Amino acid sequence: MKHKGYIEIDQSLDKVAELFANPDNLKEYQDGFIKKELISGEKGKVGAISKMFYKHGKHDMELIETITKNELPYSFEASYHHKHMDNTMKCNFISLGERKTKYEFEYEYTRINWIMPKLMAILFPSMYRKPAEKWLSQFKEFAERQ
Repeated sequence: MKHKGYIEIDQSLDKVAELFANPDNLKEYQDGFIKKELISGEKGKVGAISKMFYKHGKHDMELIETITKNELPYSFEASYHHKHMDNTMKCNFISLGERKTKYEFEYEYTRINWIMPKLMAILFPSMYRKPAEKWLSQFKEFAERQ
């Protein structure tokens, strides 16, 4: 299952990339984000592996992020592993002027191995699309306040 789109942000390319690259900012636009811990590699570099912690209601969630490409301020790619699913994220940042940036994204779920998430993906694909779109919108709002 693949989802892609874009959003335009009233902020410079360099500022958008700077805000995106700083893991301390994740709490500003990703609901439930708690922290990100580097497991191996060099922070922000290709090959870096980090554990990301989230809280959703009474449930805790951990993801393992592996950076597969980092050419910021222009592009960033990573893979994410959870015990029930894997997905990839590709982000491109395009300057549309001195204070406007186009943020293109593509998320692809490459593995869903638990019956309920798999069933939900088939019957209600928007359940996977809506949180990503919400976080993107929240990132836009956060970036534009800076």
